[in-house]
Amino acid sequence: MTRDTDRAALSAAWGQLPQSRETVARLGSFTRTRVERIIGLVVAVGCIALGLQGLFAAMDAPAERPEWHPILEIIVFGALALMLLACFAGRGLRVFAPLFAAAYIACLVLWPIAAAGMPASHSVEPWMFYLINIGTVASVLAFTLPWQIVFTLAIPVLWGISRLVQCGFAPGFAVPVALDVSFALILGGILVALGWVFRTVAANVDTARAQAVSSYAAAAAAEATEQERVAVGALMHDSVLAALIAVERAQSPRERTLAVGMAREALTRLANAERDAGMGSEAPVDVDSIAREIEASAVELGHPVRVELTRGAGEIRLPGVVARALALAAAQAIANAIQHADAAGLRVSVTCASEPVQVSVLVRDSGPGFDPAAVPDDRLGISASIVTRVAAVGGRARIASDEHGTRVALEWAEGA
Repeated sequence: MTRDTDRAALSAAWGQLPQSRETVARLGSFTRTRVERIIGLVVAVGCIALGLQGLFAAMDAPAERPEWHPILEIIVFGALALMLLACFAGRGLRVFAPLFAAAYIACLVLWPIAAAGMPASHSVEPWMFYLINIGTVASVLAFTLPWQIVFTLAIPVLWGISRLVQCGFAPGFAVPVALDVSFALILGGILVALGWVFRTVAANVDTARAQAVSSYAAAAAAEATEQERVAVGALMHDSVLAALIAVERAQSPRERTLAVGMAREALTRLANAERDAGMGSEAPVDVDSIAREIEASAVELGHPVRVELTRGAGEIRLPGVVARALALAAAQAIANAIQHADAAGLRVSVTCASEPVQVSVLVRDSGPGFDPAAVPDDRLGISASIVTRVAAVGGRARIASDEHGTRVALEWAEGA
């Protein structure tokens, strides 16, 4: 099967799945993308609620000295506003979520200094406390699971240390702070676990979807191949039968010439049937197309080869059917070299000249060689795919092999 056929089969398979207005072409992230979008929106709503609590607490009872309070508010709430905008927009979360996490941690480190000398109360939580779990969900949005766990543990612990330093490690604050830290750890762990569960389920759904479509594509490709084989068989039957009838009835030179042409066309189609490709038209093509097609075939065979092209002066063009036959025959020679000689010393060269147009394709390797006369008749890699294919367009194929390697020379000359 060709690449175009594979892509067509995959497109047909994808087209059989239920579609919606929101369906995207990225099959591998169909569900994961939507889950990420949902997580972002849910986090934004929750952060608005917690952020408003923290903002009202900061405005009602500032816990820092006047010169520090507005600075910390601008840093924290400014970063939070940017993260919320990114959540609603669905873009920039990988930038602004880490920004908020970093800004919040920096403020926690500075907070004991900013709140030094300010009275501490058991009954009123500082405004920084309401934003602890926003820092946790920011890590869920921005980082991988190991870093999410690190931030979930580090932020509550850092809050507890900063709070104890701010209140001078007074014994009366030990139990409330420990409870605050434990609650923050529990809630943060739940948030991280939920994010991991949703993302894992989404990834599994995407994997199953991709596997299902791939299986359907393989089945569609197999069916297309079988149908094409039936069509090729019918075509070959008709072509060969018509050629035999023409040969039997040929009486005049013109009729014999026509019968030879029909037989040549039948042989050409037979030689190219296993390649699943048409021979192309008689329209002239540049000789460079032979080198390009040989290199493309080598890449498909898993062993890229650079074709050495030597051409005469002027523009050299030859029938498309000839260029196609030479390229396919050379590709078969390369496949033989890869299979039987491990591509040792594999080289390909194309030489062409004008007036008259002549083309020679040489495929060489330095493998152990073989005896061409000992090749069984039922092995078509040489007889049908190389010799017959080139002969069908009026060319000649010569194969020489010994213990030093194998040389396959494909030649075609205009008017020969």
